[in-house]
Amino acid sequence: MKGFTRAETRFSLCGLNCALCSMQLGGYCPGCGGGAGNQSCAIAKCSLEHGGIQFCWECPEYPCSRYEGFDDGDSFVPHRSRKQDIASARKMGMEAYLAQLEEKRTVLDALLADYNDGRRKTIFTTAVYLLSLEELRSVLTVLNSQPELAGQPIKERAVAAAELLREAADRQGISLKLNKKSKKG
Repeated sequence: MKGFTRAETRFSLCGLNCALCSMQLGGYCPGCGGGAGNQSCAIAKCSLEHGGIQFCWECPEYPCSRYEGFDDGDSFVPHRSRKQDIASARKMGMEAYLAQLEEKRTVLDALLADYNDGRRKTIFTTAVYLLSLEELRSVLTVLNSQPELAGQPIKERAVAAAELLREAADRQGISLKLNKKSKKG
């Protein structure tokens, strides 16, 4: 969108963690306000209309009608933790939240580099997005403590990593499936 830029592209206007999005990882989207990419966003237009606010929750009208049904389904990233992520960012402060987000990104990068067989990117990005940092650290520790896994074909490594992430999600009562929006009509 012409004239729309943001200094922070890892955490979106609406509270999604762009740094963990498969679209950003694939180079298809730079994060909101980061340059070329998906910038025909109504929320970005609204930000411009409200003086270029950096995060929607800074607006006195938030939450507005643009958020009706917004979290009912997922896009490339889960929307179900968006409000909780906003609350965490506000409570911790943006710098601390972004540091935690960067650590999650490091975990995701390790999973994609060492365990992705080309079929597990969605489960890895979803798990890193939704699971606690402590659970993610634990999964990596278990994976790294299995030297026999390093010699296995990538498919077996991917299955092992995905299974550990599912177990961690089960412990936290989290589903790693992206939720589709119900069709209107």
